[in-house]
Amino acid sequence: GRLAIMSTLAASPDLSFTELRDTLEMTDGNLTTHMRTLQEAGYVAIAKSYRNRRPLTTASLTAAGRQAFASYVGLLERIVKQAKPK
Repeated sequence: GRLAIMSTLAASPDLSFTELRDTLEMTDGNLTTHMRTLQEAGYVAIAKSYRNRRPLTTASLTAAGRQAFASYVGLLERIVKQAKPK
């Protein structure tokens, strides 16, 4: 779940909680739990505001989150290259 969240946020400057939930087809509770873990790790920033007098929660990757995600993708690329037959 956290990899899916990181991947989705890496492709967008920020997304609302609802957009993330619907895109990833997660329950509110599942998404909230994963987001809390990512926020505590310093990978995701959560912003709360209002839009049309309704609460709006948005999430975005922090600089550390972008760097961690890029490092992880790089690691996966190296693993795939090593696994390919020569």
